[in-house]
Amino acid sequence: MAIAAATTTASADTVALLLPENVNPRWEQQDAAAFVEKMAEIAPDIKVEVFNANNDTSVQQRQAEQALTQGAKVLVVIPIDGESSAIIADTAAEEGVPTIAYDRMINSPNTKFWVQADMFATGAAQAQHVVDNTKSGDTLVMLKGSPTDPNAGVIAAGQMSVLQPLFDSGERVLGYENWTPGWDPAIARRSMDQALTQLNNNVQGVVSSNDGNAGAAIASMEEQGMAGTVPVSGLDCTIQAQQLMLLGKQTQCGWRPLHEMGWAAAEVTLRLINGQDTSDIATEVVQNGVGADVAFVPVDSYSAVGAEGVSYVIENDPTVTKEAVCQGEAAATDFCS
Repeated sequence: MAIAAATTTASADTVALLLPENVNPRWEQQDAAAFVEKMAEIAPDIKVEVFNANNDTSVQQRQAEQALTQGAKVLVVIPIDGESSAIIADTAAEEGVPTIAYDRMINSPNTKFWVQADMFATGAAQAQHVVDNTKSGDTLVMLKGSPTDPNAGVIAAGQMSVLQPLFDSGERVLGYENWTPGWDPAIARRSMDQALTQLNNNVQGVVSSNDGNAGAAIASMEEQGMAGTVPVSGLDCTIQAQQLMLLGKQTQCGWRPLHEMGWAAAEVTLRLINGQDTSDIATEVVQNGVGADVAFVPVDSYSAVGAEGVSYVIENDPTVTKEAVCQGEAAATDFCS
């Protein structure tokens, strides 16, 4: 996404970035890092406060209140729960402070902007990958995301747009499905253990909604000698996921330019403070869960598959290096040698 820098404000304003948890390393290592870096570049006089709620909605609400008390001019929020987080946007609006929903939608009439990729298409790509690498009659496991994350439902809907017709016709069999509260890999691991037990290891594909779930599924299958024989999808293309892809154990991950998402959120933040136009960045309008129109800042996505996909991510993601990926077992792969 090509964006032009806005004029830096002269006053010492404060903005707040509210992260949902630290289970997924991307929030702090990629999204927050990119946002803070871009704000420092385009608005060095603006102070950025970063909070992490560790998957506690009440904590996130208190952090938002703290940020507002400290005089935050804009809240950039990655909500834990798209429903309960509405109180954050509503409280901010009472103070005249705009809220940007980052990655996950906030279902409030006071959500002003949303920064995200097309998650329905991402889910469809995950499912299509697994379908393309299985055959008629094969049994699939679906490890879905956190039920409180609005994205998880959209991803699952994208997956089912591909899978439901096949389940209905018998071309594929849905052997097991489960949600993963908090996107917790430990919960995903228990789900996969249950799936393998219930299905007596009769699993030919895993439609996993993110890399944490994928890694958990692979660890479970490793104990059964199945890792590397079953296609497994993912999302985020973490370093671990790319290593697993080089080893042939995870076969796909959806990649988004998280650095561009962070940069775009920073640009919108500054323009809001300066009262400047955002139509060149927020090029679409979407409706959230309460029917409110929200200015949408779209970013691209890419379905990374195998070593070629890893190469693409390394080339296009400034937070990822070949050196970082080529560690441990992955160092012995052809890609790394």
